[in-house]
Amino acid sequence: MHEQSIHKTYQYKLKPTSEQELLLDRVLMLCRHIYNAAIGERRDAYHLRGISVTYYQQKAELPGIKEAMPEYGAVHSQVLQDVVLQVDRAFQAFFRRVKAGEIPGYPRFHGRDRYNSLTYPQFGNGATLENGFLMLSKIGRIAVRRSRPLEGTPKTITISREADGWYVSISCADVPTHPREPTERETGIDLGLESFATLADGTMIHNPRCYRRAERTLKTAQRRVSRRKQGSNRRRKAVKLLAKAHQTVKRQRQDFQHKTALRLVQQYDAIYHEDLQTANMLKNHHLAKSIADVGWSQFLSILHAKAAWAGRRVVAVPPAYTSQTCSGCGVIVSKGLSVRWHSCPDCGTSLHRDHNAAKNIERLGQSLRGGVALAAS
Repeated sequence: MHEQSIHKTYQYKLKPTSEQELLLDRVLMLCRHIYNAAIGERRDAYHLRGISVTYYQQKAELPGIKEAMPEYGAVHSQVLQDVVLQVDRAFQAFFRRVKAGEIPGYPRFHGRDRYNSLTYPQFGNGATLENGFLMLSKIGRIAVRRSRPLEGTPKTITISREADGWYVSISCADVPTHPREPTERETGIDLGLESFATLADGTMIHNPRCYRRAERTLKTAQRRVSRRKQGSNRRRKAVKLLAKAHQTVKRQRQDFQHKTALRLVQQYDAIYHEDLQTANMLKNHHLAKSIADVGWSQFLSILHAKAAWAGRRVVAVPPAYTSQTCSGCGVIVSKGLSVRWHSCPDCGTSLHRDHNAAKNIERLGQSLRGGVALAAS
């Protein structure tokens, strides 16, 4: 029997010297200039000459750019090639959205605060790890704060600038899984706003409302930025404080999601959830802020990743009528969003609306795989 493996990304905090930080900032600036120039070239070529510029054409121009502007010699060649590849992917996504009739979202130019990462697409070619240090071509040896061991085969390295410093993300293939012992239990989960999630046994997981609780602090930080003069040092400091406040909210939400997903994976062999279309739900302006705050899509991504690593199953089921159908007899009991209690006039089933939905999700997930009892693995 072959050992199963997954693709996984490990992120570590970097500890660059002040000189290395300046070098990293400069490399980011040069990459951003190439990104914006590549977008501008494609736009002008289409509007002025009616032709499309390809990734390979722009990639072939990079050596000439380095020759004409020696400052680009400070950037590894494959890093620049990856920048052009990002532009190509942005345009491919734009054309896909146009074809699908969605809001196109034309690729836009990036200002200094909107371009914060660079990628070495091949581990060992310009970027490698050596004795706890990250070795970067053109930049040097940077200390890494190793918070957990690295597993698998490193493939790519991405350096990113965040509110509290620099980080490295190492994408690894062939990371071995760590299957857990079967629990012979499974559940359905109904994701909501009143409670973060409700399980098929009626357990409700509290919604932390990270953004809502920090809203006053964020508002104060944003007001401080607005009152500062454009281009001043005081404004730059205020912007950093605002970014750190948003980063705190983001990390609180991620911490909660990781811990919740881990508990579910530890307790159940199979977990069923609704196949939510969050982008469509965000169009409801009355609920958009709360839906964005709860972060369903991110949580489900984390849950799927942890389940794959632990040898568990997470299955998405169609969301239609899971709240309206009676979990006791299957009759449709229509009710608006404000009605939080399910009462069936036919069979007398009476329980919380989300509990009823979670039971329906579990039953639907079981039926989709062709059985009600969890098969022993």
